[in-house]
Amino acid sequence: MASSSATTIASPSSSGSGITERRGIPGAQFVEDVQTYLNQLGLDVTSALAVLQERLQQYKLVEMKLLAQQRDLQAKIPDIEKCLDVVATLQAKKGTGEALVADFEVAEGIYSRASIEDSDSVCLWLGANVMLEYSCEEATALLQKNLDNAKASLEVLVADLQFLRDQVTITQVTIARVFNWDVHQRRMRLSPAVKDS
Repeated sequence: MASSSATTIASPSSSGSGITERRGIPGAQFVEDVQTYLNQLGLDVTSALAVLQERLQQYKLVEMKLLAQQRDLQAKIPDIEKCLDVVATLQAKKGTGEALVADFEVAEGIYSRASIEDSDSVCLWLGANVMLEYSCEEATALLQKNLDNAKASLEVLVADLQFLRDQVTITQVTIARVFNWDVHQRRMRLSPAVKDS
């Protein structure tokens, strides 16, 4: 039932000005004439406000999901950059004859020291209990590709969040306009009754 009301509000607004959709996020309609808006939807004020509040809640839910994805990517990018630096350091030390001494985390808060001799390969943790061995060149290429993808995804997420915030603002303004229009209409109806008595 909730999705049918959401599609009801989207269909008349598609003929409106500048209504778009971005990656599955429906655009909100700015309402200039509340009476025309209500007539297009075929709803009374209470129903229209309920539909708009539901749409606002849907936007807030999507915003929470996008913010979680943004936090994950923002944490992932420095990790990938750190891995790239380690692989570059290993490649720089390769062939010099000196060992690379490194401290690495065994578990949370527990570190161990290792001496790394010349190495032609590195093991990358891919997640889901999977670790693969790559040559240094392959590891660099894979990590750089992952870094580029993560940065591109972050840019798209930031743009999605901005679009979503615009839609939230438009929806909040529409709710206020519909509510204020209703208050004005009630006052207009009460005004003649007060003059008659």
